[in-house]
Amino acid sequence: MLDKLPYNIPVVSIIWNYSGLSAQEMAQRITATNERSLTTTVNDIEHIESQSLAGIAIIKIFFQPTANIQTAIAQTVSIEQAQLRALPPGITPPLIIKYSASSIPVVQLGLSSPTMTEQALGDTALNFLRPQLITVPGAAIPYPYGGKSRLVSVDLDTQAMLAKGLTPTDVVNAVNAQNLALPSGTAKIGSTEFNVSMNGSPDTIAGLNNIPVLAKNGSTTYLSEVARVRDGFSPQTNIVRQNGQRGVLISVLKNGGSSTLDIVNNLRKLLPSVAQTLPEDLKIEPLFDQSLFVKAAISGVIREAIIAACLTAAMILLFLGNWRSTCIIAVSIPLSILSSILALYALGETINIMTLGGLALAVGILVDDATVTIENIERHLHQGSDLHKAILDGAGEIAVPALVSTLCICIVFVPMFFLAGVARYLFVPLAEAVVFAMLASYVLSRTLVPTMVMLMMDHAHADPDAKPSLLQRVYRKFDAGFEKFRGGYIVILSSLLTHRKRFGGAFLGFCILSLGLVFVLGRDFFPSVDSGQIRLHMRAPTGTRIEETARLADEVDKVVREVIPAKDLGTVLDNLGLPYSGINLSYSNAGTIGTLDGEILISLKEDHSPTHIYVEKLRRELPKRFPGLEFFFQPTFACLQRLTCRSRAPTCRPITTTPAS
Repeated sequence: MLDKLPYNIPVVSIIWNYSGLSAQEMAQRITATNERSLTTTVNDIEHIESQSLAGIAIIKIFFQPTANIQTAIAQTVSIEQAQLRALPPGITPPLIIKYSASSIPVVQLGLSSPTMTEQALGDTALNFLRPQLITVPGAAIPYPYGGKSRLVSVDLDTQAMLAKGLTPTDVVNAVNAQNLALPSGTAKIGSTEFNVSMNGSPDTIAGLNNIPVLAKNGSTTYLSEVARVRDGFSPQTNIVRQNGQRGVLISVLKNGGSSTLDIVNNLRKLLPSVAQTLPEDLKIEPLFDQSLFVKAAISGVIREAIIAACLTAAMILLFLGNWRSTCIIAVSIPLSILSSILALYALGETINIMTLGGLALAVGILVDDATVTIENIERHLHQGSDLHKAILDGAGEIAVPALVSTLCICIVFVPMFFLAGVARYLFVPLAEAVVFAMLASYVLSRTLVPTMVMLMMDHAHADPDAKPSLLQRVYRKFDAGFEKFRGGYIVILSSLLTHRKRFGGAFLGFCILSLGLVFVLGRDFFPSVDSGQIRLHMRAPTGTRIEETARLADEVDKVVREVIPAKDLGTVLDNLGLPYSGINLSYSNAGTIGTLDGEILISLKEDHSPTHIYVEKLRRELPKRFPGLEFFFQPTFACLQRLTCRSRAPTCRPITTTPAS
């Protein structure tokens, strides 16, 4: 799988829901009790993280890399079921999901329609689109963002209820008692068997208005007299807007063992057939497609490896002046890489960006063993030895020195195997790729290279008086120029050795002065990657309602469009407030804690100006325009830093304004 990164720490998430309970009560009565029980009954826990919000508690259990995740899930489910009796009455069993920390969004689908309401969009995304998309192998699709959660609302008329002598409890009891799905059965009449249905529930929502609530003194009070039943929605806590238009967002995540390219390709193939089953005016637009970044990264690594191999072969050809020797050395490069891939496969690793980077790093040094072997064989041939003896003596003389030099290179990567945490999962496969390739190159220099020399160079020195070829003339001219350069180098080196104390002191002073750069250089886990995406988080003062957050986000979007010109600006996607499902909070690392939060995803067009320029402009401009808000930038989904976000807290330094009240 060409994009699977080796960060595979198993994580189990426990999601509790209890509507109406405050965040403090959720933390004290549910979260704390669960954490204590988990530490005594579940094995191989590395650490536990939890977040308690109003009505939702999310507990994340990070396990040791060697943990048996199936056993861990079984233990978690067992203890959580036992905990129900000790928790507040009426609480439902928790949702327990397993995912890898490398489960990240690979593509997002924006749903919009000029005619459909937010309620209809949310219902379509949840009940019609999501069940079909989940069939894509390796895809994990949480609940949709945005829209409105559909429910049947009973709007009470308090004045009419007082006039009839009724209370809200009477209405609730009447609806519960007369909106039932009762089993009936069948009736066999003659040669036909008929289904028998009972009048236990109205066929339509409007039919609920005809439910009798109270019969007294020969008169019946119906629900329509004291209330109105309608197709409504629950209070909205999450708003999604795409370029200013409200809609719904579906995030498609990959699990730890799947390929981004496969998931996105299969999803795009499935979308046309799925769209035929949905309303015609429903528009489904893929957003923030990470497969483009993955393809570009893989192509870049492969391109650099090919360039390195070609340049290495060209330099060998110039210095040795023998195309046969160049071919022998060039053959050892792909064979060494193939051997490394086989070793990685045996260890359960994959071809990912890190292993490809390790192989590209090793290309330039894979030729060392073969080059030294052939040069020593050539030396013996020029001394008059026959080919067979030259191969035996030449290869045998440098067997130990070549092994020592190869091991010295491999030893450089040994400390990586002692890393811990995220760094270990990222860099150990890179080190393994380099070490295996280097060891393979040494083995090939002891076996394949001498054999190919015997086969290809049997007649290479048969006619020393023959007219030199074009290659030989170029080689001799290059060699003459190199000898002149080496002569000048010897003069400079002799001069430095004569004044070695001055040169040593000057060089040491230069090194000491260079250490001052530590205070001005930035520090980061990964180098910056210009993926053409900006992930801006906005936080309003505590207690801000979702409608006000949406208004503020609209003003922030205007500033974004002022800072980023239209020629570079692609999509602006606002994901505001608290998701409806705890599953979304479990997968998310946005740091959202309530309706006061908003995540603004900005996608730039191709051939855009450097992303960091716009980020710095927004850092300066936003605090000036909105002194009561807090802004910070997070790693984008395409950035490899996404894998380092093990907690829900933001990882990038915030651009702070006046602290929120």
